[in-house]
Order: sequence, then C-alpha cells, then structure tokens
Amino acid sequence: MPIPMSDGSSALKRGLLRDDVYTRLRDAIVDGTFAPGEQLRDLDLAQWLGVSRTPVREALMRLGAAGLVTTAPGRSTTVAPLDVRTIRDAQGVVAAMHRLAVQQAVPLLTADDLTAMREANRAFARAMRRQDPDAALAADDEFHAIPVRATGNEALAAVLDQFTPVLRRVERLRFSSLSGRSSLALHERLVDLAEDGDAEAAADVSHETWQTLQPLLDTL
Repeated sequence: MPIPMSDGSSALKRGLLRDDVYTRLRDAIVDGTFAPGEQLRDLDLAQWLGVSRTPVREALMRLGAAGLVTTAPGRSTTVAPLDVRTIRDAQGVVAAMHRLAVQQAVPLLTADDLTAMREANRAFARAMRRQDPDAALAADDEFHAIPVRATGNEALAAVLDQFTPVLRRVERLRFSSLSGRSSLALHERLVDLAEDGDAEAAADVSHETWQTLQPLLDTL
C-alpha cells in the first residue's frame, strides 16, 4: 500500500513531541494502513506527516524495538510480518504486566475509575455490535489503561507501550468477528472483583483476558 497522499490534514504541528510521530506510524501499522512487508521510506513518511526526517527515523527505531518493523543494514525498512512467535512472546509479557497492574491498582481505584471502566466496556460492546474493530480497540485500550494509570508504575507502562501494539495487529482481526465478545464478560467480572477489593482474583481475570487471543494465534 503506498504512503497516503497528504492533503494538509495529516501534517503535525511544529513542536509536537517525537511521540506523536511514533504514535501515528504505530497506529498506521496496527490498523493496516501499512501492510506487512510494505517498504517504509523515511522521506515519504516525513512528507506525509509534515515533519523532518529525524523524528521519523527515531520513530522507526522505536518501532523496530517493538517488533513492528524490520530494518536490514544498508537496506530499506519494512513493516514486520505477523510472526506467531513474536506475538506469543509479546502476549506473555503483556498478560503478566496487566496482571501486575490490576493487582497493584485494586486498592487504589476510585469509584470514578470503576465507573470509567464500566463505561469503556459498554463502548467496547457497542463497537463489537457495529463490527467496528478500530472503536473496539480504542475502548479496550481505555478499559485496560485505567488500572495501569492508577498504579503510577511508569516502568510497567513503558513495557506495555512497547509490546501491546504487537498484539493489537492480531486483536484487530479478532475484534472484527464475534470471537472478540468473550472479553466483554471478563471485563465486567474484573470490575466487579475490583469493586469488591479482591485484588488477586481481579488480577487473575485480567491475565485470562489477555489469553483469549490464543485461539486466533493457533490459526496463524
């Protein structure tokens, strides 16, 4: 797929952080704008985003560390294929980090946090009914981000920021089908347990939620 044509609306304003460039490129890989195996030229990407090549190159390095792109010395950068081993490795790390996040967060979650988690799950349900995988991913991200933020654990958040996008490429496929609906009940149970103050049980459910990707991985 070629780099999208810029109509001015894609341009990022001057002074925005390098993270903005990284986020735009990461999301374009996750949502399939850039397909597996597609060549990514830093000049084309810089023109698309309306930035210099430097933040694009830095973003591509971060994407490489996350396993979303591959770069051979002296050769072009390409979008990484959907590699099952890489995805399984990321799944194990992400599941463990979310388990830890919930375990730490339960004593800290406020009534507003729990309400926000329930609302995120309702948004997830609406997106699933519409078969809108992008909205489903956004709602799922918000649901799981609430306990992560509550912990204040920056190291945990950094690990999740690196490895979660690897899973999201595959989860987007799952959220396009009915199989993703199994997460709804798990989300609801997680909030109920958190509301009851049962940190260990809530953490176990969180870990189970991130294992629901397994059947899809078995088909790849």
